[in-house]
Amino acid sequence: MSTQEKVLESVSVEELISLNNEIVLFNDDVNTFDHVIDTLIRVCDHTAEQAEQCAILVHYTGKCTVKTGSYNDLKPQCSSLLDAGLSAEIQ
Repeated sequence: MSTQEKVLESVSVEELISLNNEIVLFNDDVNTFDHVIDTLIRVCDHTAEQAEQCAILVHYTGKCTVKTGSYNDLKPQCSSLLDAGLSAEIQ
């Protein structure tokens, strides 16, 4: 009896690690819904509906992942969110 092995998908470890980063946006008592929505559209390329949903989630749950990807791609976006006065970090 012979054994055959199939490889379904080959993914490098580096590729797996680089995609596990996310920008988490946190709630605050300073920024308006409109400012958060406009900033997510401008910085994270969200649609208006997507940005509004994130703003609502942040408001009611305290935080929301707004973008995922490699650290190098997320760093400038997170910096732009911080520059706009929002509370965010890469996790």
